[in-house]
Amino acid sequence: MVSLIIDGRKVTVPAGSTILHAASKAGIDIPHLCFVKDLNDIGACRVCVVEIDGIAKLASACNTEATEGMIIRTNSPRVRIARKTNVELILANHDCKCATCVRSGNCELQTLANNLCIETLQYANTVEKNKWDQNFPLIREASKCIQCMRCVQVCDKIQDLHVWDVIGSGIRTTVGVAGNRDIHDAHCSLCGQCITHCPVGALHVRNDIDEVFDAIADPDKIVVAQIAPAIRTAWNEMLGLPTEEASLGKLVDALKIMGVDYVFDTNFTADLTIMEEGTEFLKRMGNKENHKLPMFTSCCPGWIRYVKYEYPDMIENLSTCKSPQQMFGSMIKTYVAEKLKIDPSKVYSVSIMPCVAKKWERSVDAVNDAGHGSDVDAVLTTREIARMITADYINPKDLVNQSFDNYFGEGSGAAVIFGVTGGVMEAALRSAYYLVTGENPPADAFHAVRGMDGWKEATFDIPTENGPIPVRVAVASGLGNTRKLIEAIRTGKAEYDFVEIMACTGGCSGGGGQPIIRGRQMAKRRGDILYGLDKISHVRFSHENEAVQMTYEEYLGEPLGHHSHELLHTNLKKWEL
Repeated sequence: MVSLIIDGRKVTVPAGSTILHAASKAGIDIPHLCFVKDLNDIGACRVCVVEIDGIAKLASACNTEATEGMIIRTNSPRVRIARKTNVELILANHDCKCATCVRSGNCELQTLANNLCIETLQYANTVEKNKWDQNFPLIREASKCIQCMRCVQVCDKIQDLHVWDVIGSGIRTTVGVAGNRDIHDAHCSLCGQCITHCPVGALHVRNDIDEVFDAIADPDKIVVAQIAPAIRTAWNEMLGLPTEEASLGKLVDALKIMGVDYVFDTNFTADLTIMEEGTEFLKRMGNKENHKLPMFTSCCPGWIRYVKYEYPDMIENLSTCKSPQQMFGSMIKTYVAEKLKIDPSKVYSVSIMPCVAKKWERSVDAVNDAGHGSDVDAVLTTREIARMITADYINPKDLVNQSFDNYFGEGSGAAVIFGVTGGVMEAALRSAYYLVTGENPPADAFHAVRGMDGWKEATFDIPTENGPIPVRVAVASGLGNTRKLIEAIRTGKAEYDFVEIMACTGGCSGGGGQPIIRGRQMAKRRGDILYGLDKISHVRFSHENEAVQMTYEEYLGEPLGHHSHELLHTNLKKWEL
């Protein structure tokens, strides 16, 4: 332990702690911009500078070690002047049109400038311009980039994809696509983690809000929305609505107020996915000679982009199931339209997702099979739906609980946990056990795959007449962990039957389309809520979802049958990147 004095307060912290950590322990807030704990501690922005007795130069608190006897001032006149000057210099290279920025009101640079009472720019404003494909789901605005390096670090250290890097030299030094490549050639998974780590609006998702508002206003269109499992834990975070008041029924109410005609729960097709994927897994296990194992889940389009770029020879290991989003899209324009007696050619299908890659997935030609254009016409992130609620001047506190529309608002607890790492695996095992034995296991029998560890593994026995069948499973979230897992499989260091992969750390609850909360990683908290909802659900097994049972009886026939294969499965080899 070391003891030091910060702003007159004695602080004792473990040796090796930074000044920033020591100050935080003492309840002293040192402003910072580029720093992210355990990820980015390079002191690039120089906003967290402090004055240390006996040292002539100001030191960055985020990467300067606290040592015994230090006397530190975090807000002396010298520090204030330097901090303000540093922020003014950053603003001189930043497009300061805050009124039209997607991060206005939730921008770390904007907050700093306001806190430092910066009202005019002291230096000539010169911003970088860049050309960018505005149809790409991920948008980069070079004029807003502050070279904090967060995007580089999260893509390198967490996702191990190296999409971003420092490019140029001298006064032309900036951050851009590594190797001066076009983003289309950069093997980007569209996980969106660079967006959620960007402190300003330099990286953001393509805005599809106006397109959806236009569809709602069109009298010739029937707007049908689906809400993904992970949305229910996060839609309120940008709206100031406490979690305990943010029921899913209130989001349904908001969509109805906007003018959406039908609102359904993606949990319906999450359960449908389990029926198809669980059956497919058992088929592969029973015929290992003709199928590649392990079988990988295919729910995450960021993961699909990753494997097609990085390990294309392993495409056959993926389940052929579409994601729940795309399954619902195909069902909306076929069976659901038929059931509701509406014209499928007039249906405008909107999915509300915690994901950036879903915007790309909906546009893949090989995944649209219903025969009425795109199965999903538009994808909105959690952030976008919150902005739409604000744009329509809907007061979240005035919302009331509304039920989903008939038939397809039903989902199991197994479907709810699709939104957290390990959830798809657990849901699949619950129903696979039933499909083999004809009996339900204890609902929490497969809890060993839960948790925020980036790579989890377990073995479960499924009883049969000929003795138990051991099923070796693994779960990974974050593409850096995914690479380690795949390399272990390819080198023979690990062997599994079934593997779940999610591109984002923590799964969809930590998705790139989720609300951005400064200094907080929300994936675990959101995931814990999903597990809590599963725990209290009156149906906890996908095969017990009555809407799913009705769908097979009236329309699909059986899992992996001819009709379900046409609408619910896809050939991933044909997916264009």
